[in-house]
Amino acid sequence: MDKIWLVIQREYLSRVKKKSFLLVTLLTPLIFPAIMGIFVWIALEEEGSQGLRIIEVVDENKLFFLESSEQYAFSFSEANPEEAKKLVQNGDRYGFLHIPKMELESPAGIAFYGEDNPSMNLIGYLENNLRKKIEEQRLFESGIDPKIINDVRTKVSIKSITLDEEGKETVNDALVNYAIGFVAGILIYFFIFIYGNQIMQGVIEEKSSRIIEILVSSLKPFQLMLGKIIGIAGVGLTQLLIWIVLIGTLTTVVTGFLGMQMPQQQAMELANPELAQSMAGSSEAGEILQVIAGINYFQIVFSFVFYFLGGYLLYGALFAAIGSAVDAPSDAQQFMFPVTIPLIVAYMGLFVFVLNDPDSTTSFWLSVFPLTSPIAMMGRVSYGVPVWELVLSMGLLILGFLGTTWMAGKIYRIGILMHGTKPSYKTLWKWIRTNN
Repeated sequence: MDKIWLVIQREYLSRVKKKSFLLVTLLTPLIFPAIMGIFVWIALEEEGSQGLRIIEVVDENKLFFLESSEQYAFSFSEANPEEAKKLVQNGDRYGFLHIPKMELESPAGIAFYGEDNPSMNLIGYLENNLRKKIEEQRLFESGIDPKIINDVRTKVSIKSITLDEEGKETVNDALVNYAIGFVAGILIYFFIFIYGNQIMQGVIEEKSSRIIEILVSSLKPFQLMLGKIIGIAGVGLTQLLIWIVLIGTLTTVVTGFLGMQMPQQQAMELANPELAQSMAGSSEAGEILQVIAGINYFQIVFSFVFYFLGGYLLYGALFAAIGSAVDAPSDAQQFMFPVTIPLIVAYMGLFVFVLNDPDSTTSFWLSVFPLTSPIAMMGRVSYGVPVWELVLSMGLLILGFLGTTWMAGKIYRIGILMHGTKPSYKTLWKWIRTNN
């Protein structure tokens, strides 16, 4: 155990002390908000610098009037389509919208002409406006005043409440649950890939430089592999904790600067009966605070740390085995494919199944199968998962880690000292079956 601990220390300190680690760890929480801020600023600048775009409209039905916006103005004329097209070609108009004679029950043939490809926003804006105008015209021809329809339209908001076995009610919000599952699943996916590759690259470098031959003379290959995996896991966990602290601090500073309150502060103030009574009139604010108060932070944080470490350790052993079997990164590609397939399946399943329907059969199996559960289960936890499913998933993940570690240890023990050969899948299977 002492030897494993020495390897863990070496792997951890050698990476944490690097300037690149400090730069990436400190700058990453700033880079993404900065990039988003720059994009928003550029978008606002472009929107402000663009002049008013005039679109010529030829309506052969004489029924439609499109309202202009800050960016687009509509000019209606009696020109024929060919004349309107020349206006666009001469640069007098940004585009030309042709609405031919048509049946309102099945509108067809509407076309937009422009020198440039129109943006998705413009086409969506035109389609929504025309759809509303057609609906209003059809109502009018049916003898129904469209204004009456607009007056009776009512916004309906459904509060989502979860009941547990004891009858306790918890207010939740699908959007919040989706966001938590999305962020947690994506973080685990990228961390497994990034730090798993670090393990593989480190093993290949040590093997090619023959340092590994010196190391295995004083400790067992399995001890070296296990120490390397756990040491790099500590690096990833350290980086993650620093990011959480930095992001939390930056969020507090920014929200305080803007005169806003953190959700935790609002929840604490809501515990004051007088304040709760004063907010009774604001149902929307009250519901938001109820959703925040209903989130099981302990379960989410505990699950994230468990699946973060469990998923990394499971895949880290496989990456270490691949690194020990090859002499160069280019040779590792053939063995990387079957290892990355379950990760890609979990990533795709997170969006297609888990986040859209966390209680579906597919979501359940993705969240309990060890190779996909680290990503899939984190997509389900925020929605609320039965305890037995969570325990089953965690238990299978532990068994999966033990199984991959045993298998990787078999490959690592032989492959780490092999040079100049390119093993095949048949060779790896032979190493796994070797008893000595």
